[in-house]
Amino acid sequence: MEQKLNIIIVDDHEFFRNGLKMVINRLKYARVIGEAANGKEFLELLRQKEPDIVLIDIQMPQMNGIEATRQALEEYPDLKILALTMFDDEEYVQSMIDAGAKGFLLKNITREVLDQALQAVQSGKNYYSPELWEFFTRKVAREPRQEEDEIQLTRREKEILQLICDGLSNKQIADRLFISERTVIGHKSNLLAKTNTKSSVGLLSFAIKNKLVEIQ
Repeated sequence: MEQKLNIIIVDDHEFFRNGLKMVINRLKYARVIGEAANGKEFLELLRQKEPDIVLIDIQMPQMNGIEATRQALEEYPDLKILALTMFDDEEYVQSMIDAGAKGFLLKNITREVLDQALQAVQSGKNYYSPELWEFFTRKVAREPRQEEDEIQLTRREKEILQLICDGLSNKQIADRLFISERTVIGHKSNLLAKTNTKSSVGLLSFAIKNKLVEIQ
C-alpha cells in the first residue's frame, strides 16, 4: 500500500481546521496527522510528528504563520509549507515568501484546488491560488522596475528563471534543457546572488515584479 501524505494544519479557528481536515482525509493519498492553533503549538508539534506538508494560517495569536514558518524551516529545511490566506492579507504575502513558504491557498478553496495544490507541492513545485496572481500584478504596478543595466541576466539564466517560476524542479529543468542538474544548481545560485533573494519563491516574486517572466 502506498504511503499517505502526512499533513499538519495550523489555524486558530477550530471550525476551519475541522472542515479542512475532513476534506483532506477524504483524499485517498493524504491524511491529517496533527493540528495546532498557533505558531508555538505548531513548533512543539513538529518535535513529535513528521509531516510532509504543513498548511498554516498567516494571522494567529501568540506566534503568527510568518515567524512560525521561518523558525520551522531553520530547523527542518526540507519541510514544505503552504500558507492559508484571505484576500485582505496582501501585506503579509511578501513576508511569507521571504520566510520560505512554497505557495499560498485562499481559505475558500475548493476540494479540487486543494488536491491540485498538495500534489504540486509534494512533487517539488510551488503553488499559488490563481486569485493571488493579482497580488503580484498589483505589486508590479506599484513598485518601480529594476533598471535594465542594474541586473544583467544571461540568456540561459533567463531561461532557467522562467522554468523555476513555472514550478519545475532542478532535475526537471536539467532534463528540459539537456544539461546536468549540477549546472542548473550553479545557474540558480547565480540567480539568487544577482537578485538578492533566498529561495525559488523569492525568485518568483522578483521575476514577476520586474517583468522577467511570462505568467500563464
